[in-house]
Amino acid sequence: MPKASLRIVALVLIIFSAVFSCRASSARDVPAPAVDESKAPSPRKELAFFAGGCFWGVQAVFQHVKGVIKVTSGYSGGTVKNPDYEEVSSGTTGHAESVEVLYDGSQVTYGDLLRIFFSVAHDPTELNRQGPDEGTQYRSVIFYTTDEQKHIAEAYIAQLGQGKVFSRPIVTQVVAFTAFYNAENYHQNYATLHPDNPYIVYNDAPKVANLKKEFPELYTK
Repeated sequence: MPKASLRIVALVLIIFSAVFSCRASSARDVPAPAVDESKAPSPRKELAFFAGGCFWGVQAVFQHVKGVIKVTSGYSGGTVKNPDYEEVSSGTTGHAESVEVLYDGSQVTYGDLLRIFFSVAHDPTELNRQGPDEGTQYRSVIFYTTDEQKHIAEAYIAQLGQGKVFSRPIVTQVVAFTAFYNAENYHQNYATLHPDNPYIVYNDAPKVANLKKEFPELYTK
């Protein structure tokens, strides 16, 4: 996502705010995964990696999940080492705007995170885009780090597909994790630091509101 000063698209979002707000505020009734890991018997740090459009909103959602310790915006899934925002935005590095989620496996499960990812964090039926953002850098991806994560993710996508939870096919990729590169500092905690930015107001704040509404047992301030 560009610096605020470069986001001319924000002006367009103001004009079409009703459309975007409606889309972002429509939470989906997504069931819990039938296949999931068990909660750890004692505190245990684990990592999960997701890509689902602009990392500002995805980071904001997971930052409000109980059991999540830290969420970092960055780039994953590409071929260039240590890419910067401009390179990723060109669509030539293969990277997607992603988040690294550090969580306590004794408080929240990988399946819980997947459920939030598919229901309120993004739309898994949009191919190479999310809302107003378009390009392969905005694609929907689950980067698994273990065979168990792969199994849970693939089983969940199959479950959602068989249950016809979405009116369109899920396009989320399930890909082996290779590397994660932190995004620039101005991208970190962007939604929290810039709550009045039009892009945040119309695209990301409703996602956090939906998290609180749909998953009160998992929501934290």
